[in-house]
Amino acid sequence: MSASGHTKTDNLAVAGQGEHSAPGADSLNLVFGASGYIGTNLVAFLRRQGQAVRAVARNVAVLEGRQWQGVECMAADALEPASLAPALKGVDTAYYLVHSMAAGSNFGELDLRAAANFRDAAAAAGIRRIIYLGGLIPEQPESEHLRSRLETGEVLRAGPVPVTEIRAGMIIGPGSAAFEVMRDLVNNLPVMTTPRWVFSKSPPIALDDLLTYMVAVAGIEAAAGQVYDAAGPEVLTYAEIMRRLGKMLGKSPIIIPVPVLTPQLSALWLRLVTTVPTNIARALIDGLRHDVLADDAPLRQLVPLEPMGLEEAINAALDAERANAVTAHWVEGSIVCRNFQPQYAYYAKRAGATLTSGASPERLWQEICRFGTDQDYFALNLLWWLRGAADWLIGGPSFRRHRRDPEALRVGDVIDAWRVIGLEEQRKLTLLLEMKIPGAGVLEFELNPAGARCEIRITAYFHPAGVWGLLYWYPLAPFHRWIFDGMTRELDRRASAAGHIQPTSTGEHQR
Repeated sequence: MSASGHTKTDNLAVAGQGEHSAPGADSLNLVFGASGYIGTNLVAFLRRQGQAVRAVARNVAVLEGRQWQGVECMAADALEPASLAPALKGVDTAYYLVHSMAAGSNFGELDLRAAANFRDAAAAAGIRRIIYLGGLIPEQPESEHLRSRLETGEVLRAGPVPVTEIRAGMIIGPGSAAFEVMRDLVNNLPVMTTPRWVFSKSPPIALDDLLTYMVAVAGIEAAAGQVYDAAGPEVLTYAEIMRRLGKMLGKSPIIIPVPVLTPQLSALWLRLVTTVPTNIARALIDGLRHDVLADDAPLRQLVPLEPMGLEEAINAALDAERANAVTAHWVEGSIVCRNFQPQYAYYAKRAGATLTSGASPERLWQEICRFGTDQDYFALNLLWWLRGAADWLIGGPSFRRHRRDPEALRVGDVIDAWRVIGLEEQRKLTLLLEMKIPGAGVLEFELNPAGARCEIRITAYFHPAGVWGLLYWYPLAPFHRWIFDGMTRELDRRASAAGHIQPTSTGEHQR
């Protein structure tokens, strides 16, 4: 089964305009940027094709958390040229999927520098082909995001390694930023005043169809050095997409466009009513406000594929979620933690705190494992008790369940209204909230040793279920800084002996 649950592309029958140069069965495919949305799904797609895959990202722990079978995971950063040679060694085909739009205002500069480093390293490593995923470009791209994707392709093509660039617009699949914005808006706002970009046009493409194109062109000699548009069969406005998505989700959104919302105000509006991270929302808005059209005839001649229409693509995405076929790490939208509720936001609102402690990881871990013992949550226990009491009154599990052991934990243990769903000794504890709330909540404790000191990070993730989920989250938001700062400080106090170096604390960004 493919990443979207669609099966027609499992056997890639590729009719070429030119000879095939398909790599052998043992040829190694590099997915650079494998921790991202497309990269995560592409790795799984390639493995189902029986191909050898090396997954690379800056944080190898995130890749290892995917638990891919038969995939080599490595750490490398395109902004650090010295890290690239080991990652590219022995690679036949490299999929370049790096975009820095979540990095802030200078993401365009970072994209170009990363592409130049990768281009030079690929040439030195003797890579046969680079496959780059770009974006559909309007006639006059004012968006920095779209310009950056265009210029990234140009930088890659300036090197000696042949590049095949595939340009796509909105991707229909779980985790796609544009798709998740649409889903959040439909679920959260029965009546929405929207920016003018809802009338912008785009030919949305199913995730599975895009992956099929990307893998197929790697084995076609005629595709080397070419740029192709990839698109679905329909050109639709975002308002039309939301209405049709709403119909499939049992919603009937009323959409009222407002011309006065600037891109900056639109990004703030998205931050308020959706869960898409702020930096991504800002870059996304810049792209959504353009009409983007495609000429996919050359690509369809090269790769015979009947692309899915919108409803079929949405059904494939929902089927993938039901089957837990989405292999993204849970903090990026775990289907398991959401219990597959399509009205739950894919991305999470989050809050937390970080503190650097002089205590040892062993002592800190001992204290973390006592979380919830005798209703002790390290800070502001009265607030924890009041929330538990409210849950108990409506029939939730609070106050009804007891720990198996007051000091030790294992996966599956319950701590009052929490359940242990992840545990890495002296490293990470992940708890799923099982209260009756409009959404899905997760609390994670992380320990990151750094020499003689150890960083404590506590993060709460919440996937709101529609407007009621947002109304649950926002009244609690003012208390999060006090709660999580207090928890990290108390953990340090309990674990530290007198005379240790004073800790430093940093409040996490909350969204």
